[in-house]
Amino acid sequence: MAEQSSEARQWPAGIEKWLSWIPARLRRGRVVVPVVRLSGVIGAVTPLRPGMSLAGVARMLERAFAVKNAKAVALVINSPGGSPVQSRQIYLRIRQLAEEKKLPVLVFVEDVAASGGYMIACAGDEIFCDPSSILGSIGVVGGSFGFQELIKKLGVERRLYTAGTHKAMLDPFLPENPDDVARLKALQREIHTIFIALVKQSRGARLKGADDVLFTGEYWAGDTSVSLGLADALGDLRSTLRARYGEKVQTPLIAPASGMLSGLLGRRSPGAVTAWENAASLPEEAISALETRAIWAKFGF
Repeated sequence: MAEQSSEARQWPAGIEKWLSWIPARLRRGRVVVPVVRLSGVIGAVTPLRPGMSLAGVARMLERAFAVKNAKAVALVINSPGGSPVQSRQIYLRIRQLAEEKKLPVLVFVEDVAASGGYMIACAGDEIFCDPSSILGSIGVVGGSFGFQELIKKLGVERRLYTAGTHKAMLDPFLPENPDDVARLKALQREIHTIFIALVKQSRGARLKGADDVLFTGEYWAGDTSVSLGLADALGDLRSTLRARYGEKVQTPLIAPASGMLSGLLGRRSPGAVTAWENAASLPEEAISALETRAIWAKFGF
């Protein structure tokens, strides 16, 4: 006779009350999909307000992939981009953990996954987005200012001492040098090539647009992103996971340690606290004014 499942097993009277105290993720027969939120500008923003980095999210990712009985790991991404190095390192760590644990990665884009944010999204085996989500911006951008005329009017004398012909390249207080600009553009093309190769490797035959459409730095809303193969389907976390794994799927949010308690505990690394609750019911995380402006200015990558 086949063994009864834990849901159908008849427990002695009164036992059910005590079983209700057992966390849902530990009960037999339950499907668990841990959720990690990756939000904000990637890399350094200000000394007092660091952005997303591998050091900041590694522990959360490791805890998510270590959850017992997990059927997949869900990533909720809301980022306009930033550092190409940190973006790629986070991407690589996600793929390394996915291959080690043999778990699929499902990515859910909220407001934006642009530039470096989209690079991280490419770590997913599948990408879902809202019709109004912004995806793409597969390019590299850099900018500066020129103050050389201003300091002349102010009577300021620029004194700069270097060892190395190009050490002061693109200094905003010096006139723009065409050779320096050419070097910068060559560097940008090199990084852009790395970005393009990563997207092609990750999305493969699902990409439906031509290179001169997909990789110009342009970005698109959800429907168009799906039609171009940058995303797989429209969908939100709650509905998609319930449709795939059943109404009783558990979606614990793997959250970073924060606040006074984490400081008293010796500044534990991010990911030290696990919020075992339905992540889909949490209030939307707001993007700061800086990050919102960055979406439209294509800040970062």
